[in-house]
Amino acid sequence: MTHASLKTFALPLVVALAAALPVLASAQLSGNIALTTNYKFRGQDQDTHKSTAVKPAIQGGFDYAFGESGWYVGNWNSSVNWLPHNSIEMDVYGGYKFKAGAFDIDLGGLLYAYPGATSGNTTELYGAATWGPLTAKYSHTVSDDYFGWAGAKAGSGLRGRNTGYLNFAFAQEVAPSTTLKASVGFTRFAGDIKNSGVPDYMDYSVGGAYDFGSGLSLAAAIAGANKKSYFGDVNKPRLLLTLTKTL
Repeated sequence: MTHASLKTFALPLVVALAAALPVLASAQLSGNIALTTNYKFRGQDQDTHKSTAVKPAIQGGFDYAFGESGWYVGNWNSSVNWLPHNSIEMDVYGGYKFKAGAFDIDLGGLLYAYPGATSGNTTELYGAATWGPLTAKYSHTVSDDYFGWAGAKAGSGLRGRNTGYLNFAFAQEVAPSTTLKASVGFTRFAGDIKNSGVPDYMDYSVGGAYDFGSGLSLAAAIAGANKKSYFGDVNKPRLLLTLTKTL
């Protein structure tokens, strides 16, 4: 979601990650870098300037856990191309993880930031519960701005606050080093956005991942969303291939 090239973003990210490798020796700090054939967010292509199935994106980030306390912070970034004067999505998040009986609970907040095009900036609070291979997660928008659809920065006068996203995910190892993954999500827009004619929609993903060891994995999935008659090609199902290195 930007007019800048992938190369412009890729080189600084690679250099930064390489420089940080010695620091990642800490058990509390981990990092990752990935290359994907198409970055989809909630079923929608994040490069709207092409109608092709392959729209490569480079991604990466860091996570820091505060010992055994359950508290954590992190940052994740990806090249994008859907906003003018912007080429990168920068996510900053933090939260608290704990066990409640048979469930693993994760509560936190996340800021999606788009330098140079702040109309896309969005802040959400989230809560997730995992039981075995199943995870349910709900994200709730607390900012008036919502990915350019609404907010003062978008200039629409609409409010994106109270937009909600509910996701159900499944991940199960079905063979040595091989994990089957599937998810379905539902976006329910705030009243201001919905009243302007934007429909709620559902997204989906089905695929798997293979772990080569030493932090290297390859994932493949078919992902997309419904309501293509309104959103267009960005909701088309795509075959996504993602190579990830965990540091």
